Amino acid sequence: MDVEAFVAALPKAELHVHLVGAASVDTVLELSRRHPERRVPTERAELERYYEFRDFPHFITVYSAVNKLVTTPEDVRTLLLGLARDLAANNVRYAEVTVSAIAHFPYGVSPEMLSEALVTGRRRALDEHGVELAWIFDVPMPSDHRDGYSTLDYVLDQRPEGTVALGLAGLEAPFPRTGFKAAFQDAIAAGLHSVPHAGETTGPEEIWAALRDLGAERLGHAVSATSDEKLLRHLAETGIPVEVSLTSNIRTRAVPSLAEHPLPRLLDAGVTVTLNTDDPGMFGTNLNHEYLLCHEVYGLGRAELAELARNAARAAFCSEQTRSRLLADIDAVARQ
Repeated sequence: MDVEAFVAALPKAELHVHLVGAASVDTVLELSRRHPERRVPTERAELERYYEFRDFPHFITVYSAVNKLVTTPEDVRTLLLGLARDLAANNVRYAEVTVSAIAHFPYGVSPEMLSEALVTGRRRALDEHGVELAWIFDVPMPSDHRDGYSTLDYVLDQRPEGTVALGLAGLEAPFPRTGFKAAFQDAIAAGLHSVPHAGETTGPEEIWAALRDLGAERLGHAVSATSDEKLLRHLAETGIPVEVSLTSNIRTRAVPSLAEHPLPRLLDAGVTVTLNTDDPGMFGTNLNHEYLLCHEVYGLGRAELAELARNAARAAFCSEQTRSRLLADIDAVARQ
């Protein structure tokens, strides 16, 4: 079995994928043609050009425009089933999907509508595609709700089936992690996990803040961790996983190139790394491709790739039954 076939056969969990950003070009075209008044491109070539990002703020602008296409529960289900189909094609068995709940409310999807669509979409994803979905509800920045409580209030009031965590995403520099301390403390007290983005476009001080003030159990991106040896040692010693998204970091210009990506340094330091796609529809990637990049660019072999898959299974907020099944299936493929 060659590496490409091995990666395709490898059962996977994905822990860092955004519902709107995951939408394939076909899915976004379906939504943009359904809602032409939103002025997102309705032709394939134009939409692909639309996804050529100049920098991270430009990416956020485009993401926000696509988000405005989601105006009905049916739109939410369209996103979910498209995501489940794409995950299944990459042999992803379990995924924690980041949903920016409060970003949908201004455009016609009420809290109750969103919850119902997530629950029914989750059941269909499992029944039709064999993919178990869980929800991370994030505080998206920029936002008028800068303390995190609008998101947390929704989660605690609705708590749709599959809810596992509170997240924090989007622009970092204008919105220091410490400003969300109270909301994350309350979320943890309510039994939610803490999974903020940190150090994607800022320095290691924001990663420290996410750990210290937000009680982060996993870190989204955290690419700047490699500039702080003490932080690297801390992550390695505590086993706090880092959710790495190679193509995302290049497409948003958070990292200049794959050759300069800190993934090898994180691995060499003993940090627990998981591989993810972040916004695969917008970035033109999938999880199999991210694993293959690790082989082609950084020389990781089958054993190392299988260990990355195990890291994701171990770091997931899934049931022990799901985790055990995933790990057993990964081991079975690794022995072939």
